[in-house]
Amino acid sequence: MGAHAVTIVGAGLAGCECAWQCAQAGLDVRLLEMRPHRRSPAHGGDHLAELVCSNSFRSDNPDNAVGLLHAELRLAGSLVLAVADRTRVPAGDALAVDREAFSEAVESAIVGHPRIRLVREECARVPDDDAVVVATGPLTSDALAQDLVARTGADRLAFFDAIAPIVDADSIDWDAVFLQSRWDKGEGADYVNCPMERDAYDAFVDALNAAEKVPVEEFEKDVHYFSGCQPIEVIAASGHDALRYGPMKPVGLRDPKSGRRPWAVVQLRSENRAKTAYNLVGFQTKLRHGEQRRVLRTIPGLAHAEFLRLGSVHRNTFVDSPCLLDVEMRLRSEPRVRFAGQVTGVEGYVESTASGLWVAMALIDRLVADRAPVPPPPTTALGAMLAHVVNEATPQFQPSNVNFGLFAPIQGVRKHERRLAMVDRARSDLAAWLAARDRVGVDSPTQEA
Repeated sequence: MGAHAVTIVGAGLAGCECAWQCAQAGLDVRLLEMRPHRRSPAHGGDHLAELVCSNSFRSDNPDNAVGLLHAELRLAGSLVLAVADRTRVPAGDALAVDREAFSEAVESAIVGHPRIRLVREECARVPDDDAVVVATGPLTSDALAQDLVARTGADRLAFFDAIAPIVDADSIDWDAVFLQSRWDKGEGADYVNCPMERDAYDAFVDALNAAEKVPVEEFEKDVHYFSGCQPIEVIAASGHDALRYGPMKPVGLRDPKSGRRPWAVVQLRSENRAKTAYNLVGFQTKLRHGEQRRVLRTIPGLAHAEFLRLGSVHRNTFVDSPCLLDVEMRLRSEPRVRFAGQVTGVEGYVESTASGLWVAMALIDRLVADRAPVPPPPTTALGAMLAHVVNEATPQFQPSNVNFGLFAPIQGVRKHERRLAMVDRARSDLAAWLAARDRVGVDSPTQEA
């Protein structure tokens, strides 16, 4: 190896978590951070691990997916979760933190670690070191982004998200929908169709036009949407019937209840082979989350929809991970280079932290334990998130928060007991996986954050 066993580019949540875990295992780490010499448009300060949006890590309830991921990260010895717990502020069942105290504490842990050398300079290209982790986040600098394009191909790096909502299959009113593909293509019933008659469509468009949208950030104002990725509210604003000729077109479909083509239709497509989750096809949106729930629940069949992921359209930089990365988050064409955090297609503070943790574990396995890493089980929150990011069968890969729709399905459990059973299974499987790592020589971190 070179002078530094691991070089990490980017000192956000993923980069700091990865650096800390590697250093705790005995690896020398060089951590590159471009601030204060250069800031991204979203950053307001120069501390490491700055929380640029909310100060919340979302729900800390271990019976939901993100709360379960919190619990798993704590069990695995996460620096970020340890600091978040120490700097938390009252927020109901959410894990919210004192923003400044949190960033200062993470930076203090990183700067004070004897095996981490923090270098504050911009990285314009992937370093030539033997082990590199790119953890530059959703606003990767233009220079580094161009270097990534040269290494991966122009069609493998995206610069904004266009994310459609996902609903839990168990929350769909199956009596109000019908199964059919347009013109009966494919297997003939590949889509769930939510039919609308004219009055319902008119009311839906009016509600959409009146709904509150997320304000456009200054650094997003130069984003020009591709025609196939326009937010639904942008399409609706262009003309009352625009959605009927776009993502809600009913052509090639016939409602078996009426025997005729509906006035408009919202189509749902399965997110996984187990058909536990469905996305609303073409329904990327910048509506506020509360408004999304209110408006989308007026769609036939979705009155009681439980949303596993809400829609989003925002500036982002992420690689086409299923095509480019292996399960260790290594670039298949250049295995010395790994990726961590939102640049891999995970969404959110907690998911970014978890990504950095897993990449560190894989590096520790390779460089310290001299063995091939064993990924976390897909029955766990960490494993489900990882499986989504590197699943080569994922159609039209888009970033995602952790949600139960990503987990390996569970059989033989009644509907209302399924979530708790999945949580219990995840806890047991993660504990067994961590214990197996300890038994073969990779101990959990012991130095206090």
